[in-house]
Amino acid sequence: MSPRFAQAHSEAADWQDAVAECAQTLRGFSGNLGFLYASDLFAPSLPAILAALRSATGIRDWSGTVGLGVCATGREYLDRPALVVLAADLPHASYALLPVIRQEEDLRGYADRFEIAGQPAAFGVVHGDPRNALMGELLDLVAQRTLTGFLTGGLSSSRSQTSQISGDVCEGGLSGVLFSQEIGVITGLTQGVSPLAGKHLITDCQDNILIALDHRPALDVFEEVIGEVLARDLRRAAGEIFVGLPVAGSDTADYKVRPVVAIDPKNRLLAIGESVRPGDTLLFGRRDSRAAVTDMRHMLEGLKSRLARPPKGGLYFSCLGRGESLFGPDSAELRMISAALGDFPLAGFYANGEISHNRLYGYTGVLTLFI
Repeated sequence: MSPRFAQAHSEAADWQDAVAECAQTLRGFSGNLGFLYASDLFAPSLPAILAALRSATGIRDWSGTVGLGVCATGREYLDRPALVVLAADLPHASYALLPVIRQEEDLRGYADRFEIAGQPAAFGVVHGDPRNALMGELLDLVAQRTLTGFLTGGLSSSRSQTSQISGDVCEGGLSGVLFSQEIGVITGLTQGVSPLAGKHLITDCQDNILIALDHRPALDVFEEVIGEVLARDLRRAAGEIFVGLPVAGSDTADYKVRPVVAIDPKNRLLAIGESVRPGDTLLFGRRDSRAAVTDMRHMLEGLKSRLARPPKGGLYFSCLGRGESLFGPDSAELRMISAALGDFPLAGFYANGEISHNRLYGYTGVLTLFI
């Protein structure tokens, strides 16, 4: 049996109307797994929404979360009510829901590997609660228990409840779906930052505070890299210039993007959005629309070159800081995907952190294609 996918979405302001519209779109599709992404404005009603969709579609197993924005094929819905569903009809015993993992002890019953009907799990799509301080560690522990060590997904984003779905509505940890090797996937990650002037050695720091880079005051190096114009307006620089932390062992020059969160001109210090240690390296990069569009195209071209046929379905997890602010209005970010790869069933959400491999990223887009 070959996997089949169908997508439905609605921007109805009332959740009952949104569910009815999605159910009507999916009428006649027989599936066994559904991904549900709901505007955080619908978060209080998520249990009722899930129950209504399960009843209307006959789909038994569900995974998903809430977001400040949600994604559909060629469409994005930001800061307004919306539901997006990706329904899948998958071969028997080719997937399993991941129970909520809130701490390491929750993994003790799984030994070294997750299994699906006696076979090892190969890959996972996961959703995490940004309030859980152990999230980075949990991601790595879950990834280690798959054959490929590879996960994709995102952290819930919400002004109220950071609800997830793993069979039923839950919160507080990491949840999602594991897939066997029978389900073919390819993934891509786009950063949207243009690196500036080389790497720098962290020679002195305290937690997330950079004291010295290359044995010089950290702010001296920062001002030299960004240039005289931006150095005269450090408030503006902190909004445009980001830090890239190279990923050890990556064969693709990968790095995690983190913001500059504070600048101390008197003591020549920088504070960034992640703890570091002396001996680590970093780079600075400019985040703007041109860099985002260029890198998005590069990712999509790379995925297209790996496809023998159009994708059967897909999931897209993009940062809250992307969307209109980088790509412009009228769902430009999502339309880039359709223009490059065609109009295939796609769902996703705008996240408070994006997941690729076993790592938590920021300011990125992560695209998963079922092939």
